[in-house]
Amino acid sequence: MSPEHRRVTRSRQIFVTASAVFCVVGTLFGTGVIGTRVAESSGGDLAADATLIAPAGTAFSIWSLIYLGLLAYTIRQWLTPFADTPRHRVTAGLAAISMILNALWLLVTQVGWIGLSVLVIVALLLTLGLLAARLLDRPEPGISEFVVVDGTFGLYLGWVCVAVCANIAAALVGWGLPSEGALAVTATIVVLAVVVAVAWFLGRRLGGNWFVAAGITWGLVWVGVARLTDEPESVPVGIAALAAAAAVLFVTWRGSQERPADRLDRGNHRDYGNHGDHGNHGNGRGGEPRPVGPGAPDATASTRPTPPTAAPAGPDPAPSPAGPAAEPVPPPAGAEPAPGASTEPDRPRES
Repeated sequence: MSPEHRRVTRSRQIFVTASAVFCVVGTLFGTGVIGTRVAESSGGDLAADATLIAPAGTAFSIWSLIYLGLLAYTIRQWLTPFADTPRHRVTAGLAAISMILNALWLLVTQVGWIGLSVLVIVALLLTLGLLAARLLDRPEPGISEFVVVDGTFGLYLGWVCVAVCANIAAALVGWGLPSEGALAVTATIVVLAVVVAVAWFLGRRLGGNWFVAAGITWGLVWVGVARLTDEPESVPVGIAALAAAAAVLFVTWRGSQERPADRLDRGNHRDYGNHGDHGNHGNGRGGEPRPVGPGAPDATASTRPTPPTAAPAGPDPAPSPAGPAAEPVPPPAGAEPAPGASTEPDRPRES
């Protein structure tokens, strides 16, 4: 490893670690250790009973798994075998940004800026979605990679899909929209349908990622439990939330049944600037060959030389009048030369 390469790797490790430390600071504020608990911040608009789509308090225990995974990820990226893999190079920055946005969201809600918190959590959702797509496009074997990296960020993305909806609903209620009534129930059911649509898209794009599905399903189940057993009570919303959770599992299963070639084509074979894999750019899979078969594009069509076209069998075509004169055809063996014809071969004309 060259000194420049080593410097870049070390800078990446420090950036991820600093982001994790900032995330811990934000969490200390959000849990009330050195600040106000999230449920009590922003005027109580983020509490479990503030809106119809707010999950029960038990749902937030998923953060224990997510934070444990982020800690393991931060430590693991200092270990030599994982410090500079092609996959880590294209995802470490996004992982760090996700931790920064997480902490920023907790700090923004501390001061009651719930409108700004919506923008932050949407940015977090987009960051995690891009990160999950890059993880899929750069598969890497190993149980620790699967659990610590794919598992952590899959659960993280799934939970944030539900949290975004709850955050937007809390902002709307904080701005004066009713939290109960026919309009609120209808709007919440529509939002639950949107969550299922997002899960369907992620299931197709990410090939049926069960970690993502688990995060979404966990949040939706606890939304249903909260509406059926707690305030504000709403049987239609509770049933719709549980049905949405079942639908998420179904669309994820359907996504897992798709051919890898179909998912690869939808990914547009992105190149994320992994300069350690020269020659593999354009397939987006770290060097895996693109699929072949009926309807599959030929990845080598732009570089394979075109073979010359064979001439058709049959007699030679007649020479073009404008082309060079054809060489004389010798007479058959034993034939008498024509009267006056020369029997000597042609000699070059002197100039």
